[in-house]
Amino acid sequence: MQRRTLVRWALGAMAVGAVGAARFATQPAADEQLDILVLGGTGFLGPHQIEPALARGHRVTMFNRGVTEPGLYGNRVETLIGNRDDRIDQGLKALAGSRRWDIVIDNSGFVGRHVRDSAELLRGRVGRYLFVSTISAYERLEEGGTISEDSPLSHAADPDDELSGYGPMKAVCDRAVREIYGTDAIIVRPTYIVGPRDETDRFTYWIDRMARGGEVLGPPDPAKQFQWIDARDLGAWMIAMAEQGTTGVFNAASRPLPWSDILNTLAMAGGQAAQVIPATVEILDELGIDQPLVLSDLPQWFITTAAAEAAGLATRPLADTANATLDWWRSQPAERRARTGWLTPDRERQALDLLRSAGRNRPANPA
Repeated sequence: MQRRTLVRWALGAMAVGAVGAARFATQPAADEQLDILVLGGTGFLGPHQIEPALARGHRVTMFNRGVTEPGLYGNRVETLIGNRDDRIDQGLKALAGSRRWDIVIDNSGFVGRHVRDSAELLRGRVGRYLFVSTISAYERLEEGGTISEDSPLSHAADPDDELSGYGPMKAVCDRAVREIYGTDAIIVRPTYIVGPRDETDRFTYWIDRMARGGEVLGPPDPAKQFQWIDARDLGAWMIAMAEQGTTGVFNAASRPLPWSDILNTLAMAGGQAAQVIPATVEILDELGIDQPLVLSDLPQWFITTAAAEAAGLATRPLADTANATLDWWRSQPAERRARTGWLTPDRERQALDLLRSAGRNRPANPA
C-alpha cells in the first residue's frame, strides 16, 4: 500500500468513537486480508485496534484470560483462552502447535519472562511481532531534554525481577522482542494514551472537571508542555502498519502543548466557563494532592515523533479527543464515574481556599 493511501485510510479510521462495527461501516476492505493475533484485546487499546482491523476485512484472533468483557465482539473474533504466565492455569498452551499468523500485536506484556516466553513460542509462526512498549521505558535524565528512538532505555537491576517498576520492566520486554525478532520486530513506544474507554481516568479527569466549570485547581506551571496520544489514532495506525509491512521502532505522541492551551480546549468541549487557578507545589504537597498527568516534580521532556509520522501516524485535534471522551464518560453509569480516585470537589475547594488565603488565587486563563 502506498503511504498516501495509508495515511488517508488512517485518517478515516480515526473518526471512530465508541467501539462498534457500525462505526466502521464505511471503511474500505484492505487489499490483502491478514491473520492477526492480539495478546489481550479487550482492555483500553485493544478495541481501538480490533474494530478497524475487522472493518478492513482482517481475521482477528485474541489470546487472553477470557475475563474482561468476554462477549465484546460477539462471534466476529476468535478467542483463545490462556494466561501470559506460563506457570498459571493453561498458560500459553492455546498458542502452541503449528498455526501461523501474519502478525502478533502484544498489548498486554509487561513482565519480561511472559513476553519472552510468548515471543519464543511464536517465533517462526508469525511474520512480525508488534510490541506496545512505552516512553516510560526510556532512562530519564535529570536535566530533561528530547527523547528519540535512540535514547537509552532503563535497566532493571535484575531483568527477572517482576517488581522492578513499570518502566524498567517494559524496557526488558522491549529488548527481548527486538532480540528475538530482529528486523521483524515493531516496537511502538507511546506516551500517555487517552480517549474513550480509558480506565485510568487521568486525562478524563481534566476533561470532566473543565466541563463542570467554575474555579478549577490547575497545574502549578501552566506553561509546561504535555504530549498525549489518542487511542483511536494509535490503534488505527498499528493496523495500517500491519497492512503496509512496516517494521522498526517508533515513538507515538501528539505535538506538545502547554497545559494552559490544553485546559482552554477542554473547557470549550464542555461548554462551561472555567477559571483555572494554578496550584503551588507546596500546597499540593501539604494536602497530599496528586494531579493526574501533571509531572510538576520532573523536568520538561519532549518526545520526537518524526519516525512515526513518516510511517503514517496522524493525530487528531485535541478538541476531537475531548469531545469523544466527554461523550463516552457521560454515558458511563453514575457509580463508574464516582470511582475515579482523583481529586474530589472537597479537596479541590480546600486547596483553592489555601491559595486564596495566600493571595495566589489569580486565574491563569479564564476559559
